[in-house]
Amino acid sequence: MRLFPVLPLVLVLAGCASPLPPHDPNMAWVDMTAQPSDIFMSERLDRKRTPDGRYFLVPPGAHELEARYEFEVSGGAFGLFGETHTMRCTLVIRYDDFQAGQRYLFQARSLGFTPQGWLRDEQRNELARAEAEHCR
Repeated sequence: MRLFPVLPLVLVLAGCASPLPPHDPNMAWVDMTAQPSDIFMSERLDRKRTPDGRYFLVPPGAHELEARYEFEVSGGAFGLFGETHTMRCTLVIRYDDFQAGQRYLFQARSLGFTPQGWLRDEQRNELARAEAEHCR
């Protein structure tokens, strides 16, 4: 029965290895990016769970995107002891004008204990800033 604890890990890794679906020209595609050491995954589109944490597939119009963002911060006495702590937050973007066939980028980064996020268009213009919620 030692195989049982390994099975969820294998299933998660298999999901990460699956190819991305073809781009639907009737939808907007939102890529996700953060620092390599961070975890940044789509969670909800208009309060409904997303089927794949690697991106958002969005119909044209106004939508709310929620993503889980995990990053490490230094702990201890002002970070002097080298201890780290994982912060977990929800980053929320509200944007009114998603366009069919367009690609967008949902970026995340942390500045100390403060998570930050932006929605950008294909030319990297900032369209909206994320609000951080439920940080712990």
